[in-house]
Amino acid sequence: MQVILDSQAIATLLEKLADDIIKATPPDASLALVGIRSRGEIIAQRLQKIIQSRLNQPVDQGTLDITLYRDDLNQPRHHQPNVRTTEIDFDIDDRLIVLVDDVLNTGRSARAALDALIDYGRPIAIRLAVLVDRGQRELPISADYIGKVVEAPKNQRVNVYLNEVDNREEVVLE
Repeated sequence: MQVILDSQAIATLLEKLADDIIKATPPDASLALVGIRSRGEIIAQRLQKIIQSRLNQPVDQGTLDITLYRDDLNQPRHHQPNVRTTEIDFDIDDRLIVLVDDVLNTGRSARAALDALIDYGRPIAIRLAVLVDRGQRELPISADYIGKVVEAPKNQRVNVYLNEVDNREEVVLE
C-alpha cells in the first residue's frame, strides 16, 4: 500500500477544485453539484461548503445512485445490487450541473451517472469533477476538473478513504 494523498493534500486539492469550478462557471449560470454515491457524495458536500463560502451564496447539492445504470450488473461476479436513494431535491433543468466522483478510471461510472442524471431533467450543461484521475479509459469520457492525475498499473487500485465513512482520510494505491 502506497499513500498517494494524505488528509492535508486532499483538503488542498478540494480547494483547488472549488476554485477551478468557480472560475469556469459563468456569473449568470445556476450552478449545482451532484455527487455519485458514496464518496463522490462526500466530496460534493465538501466542495459545496467551499464554493458557498467563496461565492457567499447558496449552491444546491444532490446525491446520485448509479447502481441500476451500471453496465456490469449482468456479469456473473456481481451479486444482488445494493440500490440506495438518489437525493436531488432541486430542478436540474437549465442548470449547470457539476457531477462529482472520487476516482475516474474506465469512465463507466461516469457514463452510468450521465444516464441516471438525464432521467431527472435536461441540464444546460454537465461537467465532471474528480479528486483523482487514474486514466485507463474504456469509454471516451474525461473530467473537466481534476484534483490529481495518478498513473497506476492496471493491477492496482486507487482507493479513496474519507473520514465520514472510513474513519481515515487518504488516497492509497493498493
